[in-house]
Amino acid sequence: MTLTDRLPRLLAVAAAATGGALLLAAPTVSAPAQEAPQPQPGYWEYSTRVLGVGETETKCVRQSEINRFFGGLSTRRWSCTYPVRVVGGGTARFEGVCRDRRGRTVQVRLNGPYEAESFRFTGGAQLARGTPFIPASITARRVSAECPAGAEYF
Repeated sequence: MTLTDRLPRLLAVAAAATGGALLLAAPTVSAPAQEAPQPQPGYWEYSTRVLGVGETETKCVRQSEINRFFGGLSTRRWSCTYPVRVVGGGTARFEGVCRDRRGRTVQVRLNGPYEAESFRFTGGAQLARGTPFIPASITARRVSAECPAGAEYF
């Protein structure tokens, strides 16, 4: 058998050996980081603070409402929308606008850690364009998985 006859077989063996060596030498790819669990439905207590003035509310949050609850972060006095909502890996960042019943608006920026049964977001609220942001926070915890009779729903 001549070299010309053996060349295709040699190339096939060389290709297989080179491919195997590359696979063995390739860096291992670790599994992606575990995604933090999203907040769970149930009976929640949440407190808002702006310039040291706080307000605490409790609400029953259904499974169908959990995204709106976690992503809306509104209170009895303020209805908020957050066009910027970055959530993942146990941290979240929100930027948006809150309006009261009289039509007054404030710009809001919040960020911080979250878990399945709690979150704490700090940041600020801007009362007028061009003014500094004043300190603000929302802290929440799930009181129980079940809602008590007569609880207010989100």
